[in-house]
Amino acid sequence: MLLERAELPPLDAVSHLCGLQAQEPQEPFTGLWSRLRGFQPDALSDLLTGRQVVRTHLMRRTVHLVTAADVLAWRARHNAMLRQRVLGVYRRELAGVDLDELAVAGREVLADGEPRSMAQLARAVADRWPEPGTRPLGEMLVAGVLPMVQLPPRGVWRQKAGVRNALVSSWLGREIDPLPTEDGSDPVGQELVRRYLAAYGPAATADVRAWSGLAGLPGAVAALRGELVTFRDERGRELLDLPDAPRPDPETPAPVRFLPAFDNAILGYDDRTRIIDDTDRGLSVAGARVVLLDGRVAATWDVEPGTGTDSGMGIKKTEETLDTVVVTPLRAFSRSERAEVAEEGEQLAVFLSDGESARVRVGREV
Repeated sequence: MLLERAELPPLDAVSHLCGLQAQEPQEPFTGLWSRLRGFQPDALSDLLTGRQVVRTHLMRRTVHLVTAADVLAWRARHNAMLRQRVLGVYRRELAGVDLDELAVAGREVLADGEPRSMAQLARAVADRWPEPGTRPLGEMLVAGVLPMVQLPPRGVWRQKAGVRNALVSSWLGREIDPLPTEDGSDPVGQELVRRYLAAYGPAATADVRAWSGLAGLPGAVAALRGELVTFRDERGRELLDLPDAPRPDPETPAPVRFLPAFDNAILGYDDRTRIIDDTDRGLSVAGARVVLLDGRVAATWDVEPGTGTDSGMGIKKTEETLDTVVVTPLRAFSRSERAEVAEEGEQLAVFLSDGESARVRVGREV
């Protein structure tokens, strides 16, 4: 949805994108604004407070904004990966902890239905496991052994709030779907692959692994072989895709797009050179917001807080500041490219300021 903004309801867009990375609570709003025609941020906030989308640890053990249907269907397939990724950080601290017993203890604490911060939940079980410390226990509870969601108002448009965690079953009224009886074909993994390719294909199995954090889904890919088409990229890697997926002509012009921090259009691939140069790859994991020009990362952007005075219009603001979208090119821009970036940046400034500012400044190449 980056070549042309789609006319989709936000819920359908979140579903199509297999969720939006959301450890920075406000970033999904920009991700949808860049993809949907006429997107209104309150529509996404309403989905969050209406329990149709949730914030949860899922792909790659990072916080994603996903549909309620997807967290129920996908969480069990991610359970083992989530535990292992927490252990990858805290294996020594958690060496003496039975994780199944920890999960039972955590559920007992949460049985009263009250949401808790990670520290509150960890302290509630720390008398039983005092050695690890609250941080390792807390991260394993909220991101590893228990299917949890982060409750609004965190993630609501223009609201700041701490993290309050609740069980998926408490918030959505039902437990996550159990994994089907294992026969090697990995049906949940097959659906993950299909959905990923629908949004991000053609892609290699290494790309699926990089996006999901799961180990390549070999059984799922093998079971799907007969319904997929294959290609070779410039490096000779096999790329998979759905037969009816859109594959635009290489000469199709790609408009300027502003992407939020950690957008899956970049992080969702092992080979990120398809969209970002190797020399700039570090930006993708450092949380930089990026600008796409002709389909590739060509700049970073941020918002510079205003001073309260609009010098361009000569209007003194007394109650609010005027922010500026600041673009920092990673390469030299032509005059027409600067104009295109500035035009889209103005629209982004209007969106982010609820119509109060259209300020944008395009700098020089760093």
